[in-house]
Amino acid sequence: MTRWLSLWLFIALGFAAAAEEIVMGLSQDEVAITASFDGSDILIFGAVKRTVASEPLPPLGVVITVSGPRTPVIVRHKERRFGIWVNTSFVEVDAAPSFYAVASSAPLSEVLSETENLRHSVTLNRAIRSIGAEVDNTADYTEALIRIRSNDDLYKVAEGAIDFDEETLFRTSISLPANLVEGNYATRIFLTREGAIVDRYDTVIAVQKVGVERWLFNLSREQPAVYGGLSLLLAIAAGWAASAGFAAFRR
Repeated sequence: MTRWLSLWLFIALGFAAAAEEIVMGLSQDEVAITASFDGSDILIFGAVKRTVASEPLPPLGVVITVSGPRTPVIVRHKERRFGIWVNTSFVEVDAAPSFYAVASSAPLSEVLSETENLRHSVTLNRAIRSIGAEVDNTADYTEALIRIRSNDDLYKVAEGAIDFDEETLFRTSISLPANLVEGNYATRIFLTREGAIVDRYDTVIAVQKVGVERWLFNLSREQPAVYGGLSLLLAIAAGWAASAGFAAFRR
């Protein structure tokens, strides 16, 4: 009897989990970096698809994250000694997103439990990994990295920024700054209830250089000697033009 009861409970929970699903869209799934690129706004929108009618349940929540390419980062601590600032210690962060934005339909503490946050690495401090650090105050270095990149508009937290109408339609806008790193930006949408994630949707926003910027980038990676020579020639030409123009102005 206990075995049958467990089986029915498993089936019921699986069916309930599939009863609400995320259907989403993007205003654009590609961002082109050109010489005049000064940032972009990505509209993320969608709806909650309900496959079965259900009794009144606790309210739903929505959390959206956009994460840029992850790279190791060295965070240094400076102290003032003998009148000058010197590096005294550092922590090498194993992987930190070049850009990270997290938005929610309500305060994160209300729509996402700490267990789910730990499991899916949603908040900023969870998205940054410092596994190999050998200092006691690793959290201080993580907070410093978050503070620096937040000041550069690369890390953003927007609690309550998602419009969630009648627990059916949701939308928000994520601002991408001008100093973006090229690569795939992982976008995740979490549908939650009482802090637990009931559905998840993943997609990617491609950010890449185009035109002359793309050609110069590829040239610097594939033929660095040619790129260096071209840069030197351009510098010489610019210096000569400036000198000639100044001489003509003096005459």
